Amino acid sequence: MTATIAGCTGTERQDDGRVVVAVTIPPEQEFVERVGGDHVRVVLLVPPGADPHTYEPPPGVLADVAEADMYAVVGSGIEFELAWQDKIAALNPEMLVVDCSRGVDLISTGEGGHAGTDPHIWVSPRNAKIMVENIREGLSEVDPANAEDYRRNADVYLEELDALDAEIAGALAESGVKKVMVYHSSWAYLARDYGFVEVPIESEGKEPSPQRIEHLIRQAEEEGIRVIFVSSEHSTRSAEVIADEIGGTVVTVSPLAKDYLTNMRHMARAFAESGRP
Repeated sequence: MTATIAGCTGTERQDDGRVVVAVTIPPEQEFVERVGGDHVRVVLLVPPGADPHTYEPPPGVLADVAEADMYAVVGSGIEFELAWQDKIAALNPEMLVVDCSRGVDLISTGEGGHAGTDPHIWVSPRNAKIMVENIREGLSEVDPANAEDYRRNADVYLEELDALDAEIAGALAESGVKKVMVYHSSWAYLARDYGFVEVPIESEGKEPSPQRIEHLIRQAEEEGIRVIFVSSEHSTRSAEVIADEIGGTVVTVSPLAKDYLTNMRHMARAFAESGRP
């Protein structure tokens, strides 16, 4: 049985005998648990419902990370890691840091002159497969005695991700959805991989101006958009204003839910249904 550490002492960890792995977000927790199985325990740094763009970890969580064997960073420019990764690494110089974005074709962003990359790589199952492989390699490095178990577990999970990939591709293609309006830009990798366009309401982490809201209302009316997608980590106010004006609805989908397979199927159904008349 896998578990998330919450305030264990170093002695308890050593007696437990499992590999302690820190992760940034809940989807990574699932990836590590599926690959690591009974051999791992996970320290989750950004808990469910928190925004990884702004979250600051409490001292107790940092103490847990100081005892970790490995930290699986998302690696794609997520703000939490940009702010905290060096501090966390300094707490635990012996810890292996695994960059889960290694091998992912990152999407560049440059709004307002702030060049960078879109951090939300995990929202596409095709990227999730790369992340899982990176995690498997990291676990095998810190715990070579169980490398075969990690390979076997990863292979099973990768098959499930392949099935998810095919299911999402089929659902979105059949629906004919071309554009999806969202409050916060989280789904660009999914849009790229499955052939639709994400239309964000928020810009550079700021609420839209009245002029932008008017523009988005016109765009939604012209393009037949009737569903506005939001997540629990962000405000829904602007989305509700637009939905009211177009006679549409607001639907919650989360890019950060731990139950990755179930959540991505829910998301794909919601996006697909939004494309149907």
